[in-house]
Formats: sequence, structure tokens, C-alpha cells
Amino acid sequence: MEVWIRQDAGSPAAESAEALTKAFSEKSGIEAKLVAVGVNDFETKLQQRTAQKDLPDIVINDTGQLGNLVTQGLVREVDREGTAGSGDLADRAWEAAQGYDGKYYGVPFNSQAFALLIRKDWREKVGAQLPTSWDALVQLAAAFTNDDPDGNGKKDTAGMVVPGSTTRGYLTWWFSTMLWSEGGDFVKKQGDGFSAAVDDPASVKAVEKLQAMFCDSKVVQPGASTADSATTHTVFESGKGGIYLTGPYMLPRFDGSLGKDAYEVVAAPPGAGGEAAALAEGENVYLMAGSGNEKGQQAFAEFAASPAGQKIGLGLDNGGIIVRLPVNTTVDGAAERKDPRWDVFQKVYDEHGRNAPALPNWATVRQISSEGLNGVVSECSRDVAGAMGELADEIDAELEKQGAKG
Repeated sequence: MEVWIRQDAGSPAAESAEALTKAFSEKSGIEAKLVAVGVNDFETKLQQRTAQKDLPDIVINDTGQLGNLVTQGLVREVDREGTAGSGDLADRAWEAAQGYDGKYYGVPFNSQAFALLIRKDWREKVGAQLPTSWDALVQLAAAFTNDDPDGNGKKDTAGMVVPGSTTRGYLTWWFSTMLWSEGGDFVKKQGDGFSAAVDDPASVKAVEKLQAMFCDSKVVQPGASTADSATTHTVFESGKGGIYLTGPYMLPRFDGSLGKDAYEVVAAPPGAGGEAAALAEGENVYLMAGSGNEKGQQAFAEFAASPAGQKIGLGLDNGGIIVRLPVNTTVDGAAERKDPRWDVFQKVYDEHGRNAPALPNWATVRQISSEGLNGVVSECSRDVAGAMGELADEIDAELEKQGAKG
């Protein structure tokens, strides 16, 4: 069997995936070969193999790609109840393996939610408490921007580190947590389908707050509207930014660059919507269509989601983290890692995590919305209500195209 994972060859994460594949082969007697396909080349290489009608047997890839894979007919359906150990896997993780039609098209493998990393030393320097609302969070970002929190006598720090690029829909990815916390949304259920919600009053207010962060208080880092996550990681760890909404996979890197005492891990606070919310996502094991070894595919997916597979994925031996938060509820990731900060992310996922909507192709809507949002933060004179009306029309047209318009 051929197993693909979206990781760079030779990376610690690829080593963990290799260990997972080897352990599966030893346990099952089924020969399996791992192929680590580069992060930037993955979609292209998969399309090439699609054109050749020669798909790998297994693909470990983002939950956000599910709709795209299903629409192209590249994955086969999974029997949730017939999957060994399925009852031990978190319901929210199964939800992220569910297509628009309610059927399952993957077996959960890895989950994650997003929390705030806040420079503790800066917060103490400016005399601020931990924020209890999104408005208070923006006020803290303003203090980090204006009050010289690093004490170097220069105005060279940014409060909020934001990947505002449209590449892979980064701005939507980041803004989801804020939008939902503010009571807004990208789409809403309507009849048997969905309709755009970005022009609803709560959504418009949330986008106005986002625009103000870029244009009025200017609490985001320079170049935020074109920054991807590779750029923002560097901004935070180089001491140029003080608040970063990101995933738990960044802790080892920032512990090395900043020191674990320099920053604190905090759940994102509630917004005007009155409740906290956080984007939840992860990766599924996809059983690719046309495989000559369907039993082997199923066995691999079950092993990857089992306690043994999940523990290998934690990357405790080599730092190659391919399981951020275990999808198997019998595995305590924070206890295994002996690091309570991971429990903050686990609690956010369990209590406030929210998957992207199960559209036939969410990735396309994410891209469209990212471009619409980027327009209002790049052009400060843009009227937000008008721009969101235009974006709603674009989203509705895409939903119509996908056969998902309610």
C-alpha cells in the first residue's frame, strides 16, 4: 500500500509518519510505504496522479479538503459504525470527516483548535490583565503597539500578528474565530442548504472591527494583508508581535526561540456574540478510490486512530507532531507530553471548537471570502456593509454552483 502525507520529506513530522506506517506493517503484516509529499506540492502531485488514474491507497490530509476530494470522486465512503474503535473517537472529529450529504469520507486522525499566544513579559510591562473579551484583546494589542512593551525606546512592535494573505484562504482561516465569537458567520443553514451570512448585521460589525485593526488602531504587523503563516511565525518569534492566534504545533518552536516563560497560552475570549468560539480542524485518513486493497485501507485507518497510532503521532521521541490533539478520547495528549499548556488547546477544542461548515466544497468559499475580507483591510476607504453585500452575492453564487444553496 502507498500512504501519502502532506509533510516535507526528511522533516520530523515525516519521520513520525514513517514510524506510524512501519508500526502498522509490523502489526498487520500488510506492506505499506510512506511517501511524504511536500507541503507546497501536495495538491499538484495529487492532481497529477488523478489524471493518471493511479491514486495512492491512503492520503492523510486536511479536514478542509474533504469537500474537494468528495466532489472529484477521489475518496470512498467510510462506515463509521463498522470502523473498529469508532466509539472512542471524538464526535467533533467525526463531524469533520462528514460530507455535505451526511456520509463519512474519512477516518479522523488528528485534530486541533486555535488559542492565543500572548507575550507575558509585555503584558506585565504595560500593566494589563488577561483580556476577557475581543474588545479588551484589541485594547491589549493597542498597548503592545504604542507603549514600547520591549523597552527598546522605539515604536517597532505590533500588538496583533495576523496572516492576512489570501493564499490558501489564510485571512478567513484566522478571522473565523473572531467572526464566530462576535456572533457572525460566513454561511448559515437555510432550508435544505446554506446561504451567505457575511452581510448579516453581526458579521458586518465584526468585519468593521477587523478593518479598524488594520486601518484605525493599526495594531497589526506591517504587511499583514499579504502575510502568510510562514511570515507571521517569524514576526512573533523575533519579538516584533505580541498576540498570535495559532495552533499548538507552534509551542516547541517558540519555546526554542522565545523561551516558554516569555509567553502564555490563553483561550480566545468571547466577543459580542456572548460566547467564545474557536476554529477546529485537523486531518483525516482518506481511503482513496480505486484501491486494490480496501481491507488494507480500512486497517490502516483504524490503526492510525487507535491509541497506539495516536501515541506515535504525538511525536514525543522526535518532535515530529502529526497528532496535535488526539482524536481518540482514551489518549490524554497533555499528560503524554507532560505539558499542561496543551490542555488549554484540548479544552478549547472540546468546549468551543467549531468545524468549518460541511459544504460540498468549503475550500472554494474560504478562498472567495478571504479575497473579499482582504479587500476591506487593504483598502481602508472601502465601505464594509457594501463590500459584505457584494461578497454575500459571490458566496451565494458559489453555493448555487455547488448545489448547496438553500
